[in-house]
Amino acid sequence: MKDILESLRGAVEGHGGVLILPHTDPDPDAIAGAVALRYIVTEKLGMKATIAYRGIIGRAENKTLSEYLLRPMVKLTSAHLKEKDAIALVDTQPGTGNNPLPAEAAAAIVIDHHPLREGQAAAAFFDVRPDVGATSTILTGYLMAMALEPPPEIATALFYGIKTDTLGLGRGAGPHDVKAYFYLQSRVDVEALSQIEHPSVPVEYFRGLAAALKAAKLYDDVVIAYIGQMGYPDMGAEMADLLLRLDGVHWVLFMGVFGGELILSVRAKSSRASAGKLVQALVGGRGSAGGHGMLAGGHIPLQGEPRELVDEISAAALATLKGPSSITPTSLV
Repeated sequence: MKDILESLRGAVEGHGGVLILPHTDPDPDAIAGAVALRYIVTEKLGMKATIAYRGIIGRAENKTLSEYLLRPMVKLTSAHLKEKDAIALVDTQPGTGNNPLPAEAAAAIVIDHHPLREGQAAAAFFDVRPDVGATSTILTGYLMAMALEPPPEIATALFYGIKTDTLGLGRGAGPHDVKAYFYLQSRVDVEALSQIEHPSVPVEYFRGLAAALKAAKLYDDVVIAYIGQMGYPDMGAEMADLLLRLDGVHWVLFMGVFGGELILSVRAKSSRASAGKLVQALVGGRGSAGGHGMLAGGHIPLQGEPRELVDEISAAALATLKGPSSITPTSLV
């Protein structure tokens, strides 16, 4: 791990600090990974580090996690990018379209667990491991190898990041995730974790839930739902996770509109699925998309009324998942 620490040091050498950028609308794994990297940079490299994000933190659990961590991230401004800080991407990569890295800028550090983006220039420090279930696992590995004891709040965030991205080690988890999970478990702030996992939710959640149940159509083992305008961008992922719990369902495609974009959330029940490939095929060159075998998402900027686009994507998803058929959908409610 000395080599990794020295590689990190070399990647940021000559810079006044480090600007850490998680992906847009950061989730627990991105938040935890960013906070852990900041801890390593300040404790081991003796440099200042700022975490800045684009988008919003909308899900109640994510807001509670951020508040527990004393709101460690600030909204990204153009001033941040004009500084001479080294840029670190966490839980994302250059060229994905889901982070605020300008096209003309280069990242000094990239740490991610999503599939490798081919054709992207490697950063000075580039650690992308698609065989790992969470970016939080990678950062926990750094802490363990450096014998750098995480404070309880960072341990709690990393544990929750792994837990959410792997569904408690039940989705896309490997040996490294298991090792990190149980290392962190004894260091977790149990009371705080319970509050993060069971927060009070806004009325928009229940409105979204009602709309999701009303809109959901069941095609044998596939659920497709479009609810129109969403109260926050990660509502789609939240509702897709919920609908995947339906008995007999293997796939969920959930769509909604936020910020002038059609947001897609895809979920699959099997670890052998290819949710990432499916959403990339559905989005094509119209926007950005990515994910893992069991979960994925995409964004398509809208030019006008989304209904025609929604119907096209729904038909394409059914053709891919079910083949040519004339399945009559059934409603959930």
